[in-house]
Amino acid sequence: MTFKSFLDYLLLEKNYSKLTVKAYQNDLNDFSEFIKVEFNTASINQVNYSQIRSWIVILVENELSNRTINRKISALNSYYKFLLKTGDIKLNPLAKHKALKTSKKIQVPFSEEEIKDVLNDLNFADDFEGLRDKFIIELFYSTGIRRIELVELKLSSLDLHKNTLKVLGKRNKERIIPLIKSVHQTAIKYLEARLQLDKIVDKEYLFLTKKGVKIYETLVYRIINEYFSKASSKVKKSPHILRHSFATHLLNQGADLNAVKELLGHSSLAATQVYTHNSIAELKKVHIDAHPRSKK
Repeated sequence: MTFKSFLDYLLLEKNYSKLTVKAYQNDLNDFSEFIKVEFNTASINQVNYSQIRSWIVILVENELSNRTINRKISALNSYYKFLLKTGDIKLNPLAKHKALKTSKKIQVPFSEEEIKDVLNDLNFADDFEGLRDKFIIELFYSTGIRRIELVELKLSSLDLHKNTLKVLGKRNKERIIPLIKSVHQTAIKYLEARLQLDKIVDKEYLFLTKKGVKIYETLVYRIINEYFSKASSKVKKSPHILRHSFATHLLNQGADLNAVKELLGHSSLAATQVYTHNSIAELKKVHIDAHPRSKK
């Protein structure tokens, strides 16, 4: 069966990214195949919770993580909620389902020293790609934007007269982020190199490959991983860890939580509070090092 109306709903009304919608489609197709083989059922619109539980058991036996299983069931639950909305079903078979327990992932940010090592001590090539890569790293660390937000930046998003960056976040929510002086200087050098490209295909986009086409998410990940592998021994080196570092370092320096929330484009404080754990750890260290009684 096809899920076109549901996938169109996610893409057009919920503003989900194409990658997310593709993941939902894959999960729905996997479950469809399962009930067809196991229960000889042609449509997942006519299943009960017991059949879904059977799928969960198979996923567990295949050694998928609880986090991955929860994601798959969440896709299924979203589909059934959509069917309730459209009147195609009367009951959601997942209405009383409880997600599998997962351990909280601890995201370890880069230290200020590691970021300084990358931006100050590593030699970026003095060509288009070198200048682009440095600009990308500086922009991630100075604005805290998401990878997909960076990929989708337009030339018009960057205002070097006002020193601001216009970012289109989740659910098409727009926010304006101020730029610091060092980013302004790097931006000018990158834009000059961009003008020298032999051919520019995607003219409206800020970040391009050397072939003049819009940069893509996997390349952005590779850029961050490559440079930070030279300066950090941390297991995970990704754009998200740079975003994490941006928030943590601001909070360590006493930035207001609400201000950080706005800069990150979070819809609630709860999402931003994840980053306060490292800030609290830093405060504890300062407290212990500085308090007279701790030296006894």
